[in-house]
Amino acid sequence: MLNFEELKNFLDEKADQYNAPGFIENDPIQIPHRFSIKQDIEIAGFLAATISWGNRKAIIRSAEKILDIMGNSPYDFVMNYSGKDLESVQDKSIHRTFNGEDFVYFIKQFNRIYRENESLENLFIIKEGENNFLHSIERFRNNFLEAEKHRSHKHISSPYKNSSAKRIIMFLRWMVRKDKRGVDFGIWKEIDPRYLSIPLDVHTGNISRKLGLVSRTQNDWKTVEELDIAIRKMDENDPAKYDFALFGLGVTKELL
Repeated sequence: MLNFEELKNFLDEKADQYNAPGFIENDPIQIPHRFSIKQDIEIAGFLAATISWGNRKAIIRSAEKILDIMGNSPYDFVMNYSGKDLESVQDKSIHRTFNGEDFVYFIKQFNRIYRENESLENLFIIKEGENNFLHSIERFRNNFLEAEKHRSHKHISSPYKNSSAKRIIMFLRWMVRKDKRGVDFGIWKEIDPRYLSIPLDVHTGNISRKLGLVSRTQNDWKTVEELDIAIRKMDENDPAKYDFALFGLGVTKELL
């Protein structure tokens, strides 16, 4: 086992290696990178993150299918869709269990939210006394989903139910992290990157255990918070940069 300084130096080096423009082309983050308008980036990013489970190539193909449906203008589509536009999508297969009915539901919710807000950032603001996105995600979830039960609710995980909320945490990293590497966008200015966590999936979870960063065996919210403690000791201002290190090590199987 590496001592703390050795482990920090190793992960800093790996974060530096993988947090580079070359990361974009094989990752779902390439989808919002096709846009320059803030709302386009948010909508494309949120939808790409929402379907980010399984093979990355398949995720990107499915996300491109979504962009095609929206005429490659996500914000314009959200604000100006017609009933016919949505009707033509309703029965489509999009990505695994995320189908046309889910897409239609998301578009309607986006329309309502953007009529009331300039940015999705408004729905994720961290409140005084909070040290991560636990309550923020739940507030967003309650706003986005509203009270009425719908099949699409399963696509937005709840940390209150101990979900790792991996896809929302990943989306938040994209929007909030600020650096000059060109991968993350950093377009949300009201939320400090120090509140970010690592999106916990098979790769980041396994590498975290292998390196002794966490001891829990499940990839759940309690493990997200355990990992928070470890990585914030290494960089309290930009803990989510270590996502690049852990994910990169997991995908490349460098530590196997």
